[in-house]
Amino acid sequence: MTEKTIRACAHLLLLFSIAAVASAQAVSHLSGTVKDETGRPVADAQVVASGPQGEVHTTSDAAGVFTLDYPAAGNVMLRASAPEMRSEPVRARAADSTIVLTLEPAEVQQQVTVTTTRSSIDLPATSNTVYTLGPQQLRDFPAFNLDDRLRQQAGFELFRRSSSRVQNPTSQGISLRGLGSTAASRSLVMEQDVPLNDAFGGWIHWNEIPQEAIAGVALATGGGSDLYGSSALGGVINVALAQPTPALFDLSVLGGGQDTSVISGRADIGNRRVRQLIAADSYRTAGYLAIAPQIAGPIDQPANVHYQTLRSETDRLFSGSNRLFLIGNVFNEARNNGTIVQTNGTRLWRYIAGGDWSAGSMVSGRARVFGSNEGYRQTFSSTNAARTVENLTRRQRVRTQELGASTDASAALRRIAVVAGFDVRDIRATDDETPISAGHRNGVADTSARQRFVGGFGELLGSHGPWSAALSLRLDSVSNLDTIALSAGSATAPVVHTVTPNRNEFIASPRLGIVRQVGTLGSVHASVFRAFRTPTMNELYRTGQVGQETTVANGQLTSERATGWEIGTRLNPTPLAVLSGTYFWTEINRPVSAVRISSTATSITNRRENLGQIVSQGTELRLDLATGHLFSAGLGYQYAHAVVTEFSAQPSLVGNWIPQVPRQSFTGQFRAAQRRAGELTLTLRATGRAYDDSSNVFPLAAFVSMGLYGRHDFGSHWTASLLLDNLLNQRQQVARTPNLSLGSPFLAQGGLAFHWAREEAH
Repeated sequence: MTEKTIRACAHLLLLFSIAAVASAQAVSHLSGTVKDETGRPVADAQVVASGPQGEVHTTSDAAGVFTLDYPAAGNVMLRASAPEMRSEPVRARAADSTIVLTLEPAEVQQQVTVTTTRSSIDLPATSNTVYTLGPQQLRDFPAFNLDDRLRQQAGFELFRRSSSRVQNPTSQGISLRGLGSTAASRSLVMEQDVPLNDAFGGWIHWNEIPQEAIAGVALATGGGSDLYGSSALGGVINVALAQPTPALFDLSVLGGGQDTSVISGRADIGNRRVRQLIAADSYRTAGYLAIAPQIAGPIDQPANVHYQTLRSETDRLFSGSNRLFLIGNVFNEARNNGTIVQTNGTRLWRYIAGGDWSAGSMVSGRARVFGSNEGYRQTFSSTNAARTVENLTRRQRVRTQELGASTDASAALRRIAVVAGFDVRDIRATDDETPISAGHRNGVADTSARQRFVGGFGELLGSHGPWSAALSLRLDSVSNLDTIALSAGSATAPVVHTVTPNRNEFIASPRLGIVRQVGTLGSVHASVFRAFRTPTMNELYRTGQVGQETTVANGQLTSERATGWEIGTRLNPTPLAVLSGTYFWTEINRPVSAVRISSTATSITNRRENLGQIVSQGTELRLDLATGHLFSAGLGYQYAHAVVTEFSAQPSLVGNWIPQVPRQSFTGQFRAAQRRAGELTLTLRATGRAYDDSSNVFPLAAFVSMGLYGRHDFGSHWTASLLLDNLLNQRQQVARTPNLSLGSPFLAQGGLAFHWAREEAH
């Protein structure tokens, strides 16, 4: 039933796009309104219409209204700007008087550019498939955690289907374009050009950045190793950060079901030259019983989490867009993983110092120095079949230190641009494991190791008439160094000291992309690329466990290598519709996967292996309707045929689905916004069936989930909100390890927020 629902939604999406294309008209007289992201009109905004006859400029009046005449028939692009704000381009047609240009903070748009070209200046169009979520889209969604809000993008999944709200962090790697993941993510998450993937394990700490400090997110799907190096096989997710303002104060309180409470705040202070931002979150939930009720026993209890995060940013501003900044972020988290014994905790300190500079509008550069210190702890257990007895089997404590630096520079002329950069990253970690038997220490399994990444890239971009092209190449040297293991099979056995020889890989990641503008209606793009992901120290050296599923490390793993291509289009056939579609094909050789080596009625043991070859091919579709109007919608669909195509060590796996990757997924967001009445968002998410293991023995059923978010402003300072998650109360199947785990039941939360900001004079 659900698979049919997903297919029907996809057909509806295609029908919408066909109808939109059929409605194209010519342009002559244009009028509309410029508004900010809250729906308020913006006076004195600069409005530009561009098309075959050049540009026409005008200014919005006190009510935000603008009118202009464009001297040629056909389509034109409209965009608006105001100090520190700009809008996305909107396509307009003849006698159109319903145009709404929505202004967003300029830094969000800048970060989107970074994701596409790794440059802070406007460059010729490139061939990346990029989806952006502005502050309004992130805010008006029935979720608090960032990973849940990114599920507006069809095909975005974590290794486990469940949210980071209660899920073990070692299962929070990202899957994009059906490439799957393990604990480690096959997509790269960035902030300020600094990787956020865990330095030891590759998973993502989704709650690390306070919510009030996030201004937007850009998702560039498809291989990105040509600019960013390791881990960007499925794409790059760039978190755009809110920069400090002269004076601002935000405070919000949220609470509700599952004994959940959230306090978020932000305070800015400064002047034209020096500004300071402080943001913080405190989150606590009693969670829910994750294991299926029919098999739960006395040892089972709700999986839950509490965390606190604090962020500080100091900016020193100079003329133009030049600035220096210093960021510090601390994150403290503790989780119960669903039984009495199994717990884990993280304490992560992160710091970033950097500068952005420009020489006019065509030359710019950046430099970053960054680092992190992390402590991670976890306990593991075994249980009997009746789940009445649980025994501690292992304690782990991981300490990680990271230090890195990066720099890049861009130069753009009329038809050509050059970008070049260099970065280095050094990671040192120790994994101290204590096996436990009958409540007593039973041996030693300690490892210390080091990883070093050194890489440089160059990108050449050019345009001529309707054509644009980008050619890029990155060279990386990846080293595994100083690996020392101490092991003993029992408390009385002698300790064995093992030194692993150093290893090095040299990897080239090229990419070629082409874009063709098709009149004023849209564009067509195509690209081909190579990408890679180096195994994390977690995969190489640490034994992990989720539920009763244990995964053994493999110190001989080598880098995953991906080859892929895509072809797609982006159409603006009417001012009310934007359609994008991409066909993709990606082949990963030697993918790291957890392969089952033994199982019983109560446990599964896997070993990490380079699993031959996998291929994911399929289609991404996205349709945005009437953005910025009273009623709007965003629809997304992904079909991914992701299978194992080669594995000589276990031929029976060939043809199997990649674990945790459904063939079809659909998302929909339906919004109504009116300044006096407030805003209401209804969300729909449908996912087809999947398998939880490489042998395709444990199926996960398809599911449909709905959510509702509402907000209403009381004056200019107070806002009330209501969040309803999983309206249908359909608990999705999350994992079979081998016991069935389920997602969250229905959850209701309500909140109140206060906002005050002093406008800066210009």
